[in-house]
Amino acid sequence: MQSSATQPANRFERRRAKTRQALIGAARQMLAEQAGTEVSIQAIADRADVGFGTFYNHFETKDALFDAAVADALEEYGQLLDSVTSGIDDPAETFAASVRLTLQLAASHPEITAILRFRGLQHVHSGTGLGPRALRDIEVGKASGRFRIADAQVALSVVGGAVLGLVQLGATSDLPEAAGEQTAEMVLRMLGLPADEAHEVATRPLPAVS
Repeated sequence: MQSSATQPANRFERRRAKTRQALIGAARQMLAEQAGTEVSIQAIADRADVGFGTFYNHFETKDALFDAAVADALEEYGQLLDSVTSGIDDPAETFAASVRLTLQLAASHPEITAILRFRGLQHVHSGTGLGPRALRDIEVGKASGRFRIADAQVALSVVGGAVLGLVQLGATSDLPEAAGEQTAEMVLRMLGLPADEAHEVATRPLPAVS
């Protein structure tokens, strides 16, 4: 899906954008299936149903395509979390809900979850996707006094590692139903909330996912 750009104005630009997105979609599928990029450009073009030479009209290298595919998937996921948590005023609750939803949405968004597992840690501090949104929420929580941390970037690294570690665990074993709440509670405690309050915030009803 074209998640972050406006629709092109003319027919040529629309066709070009559609082809580029087909290549990104093919790369997303491949990343989710095998976690690696050891595939040929011909295989990517075949999956996208475009000509071999068309690839180079959009990307200089496979690495550039796969980077774009990761950014596209994480931006889509970030926009989804933004839409679900938009009505929450408490930054601590927003953060807890995002953690819990990231684990819950594994069932409904398996492709994105697989990309999170395989590539998410490399993109924790990237400019798109979940990283900048998590950093934004951490900084809002710090500014409001909800989070007691010294450095938002360090906090993002710690939180990102914890959540991605649990995403990986969930893909390889059966997690208890309360794992998301437990993770959110521990994350909030790391960010400075008292234990009782962290538990209360982490167990509040989640907003509905449409």
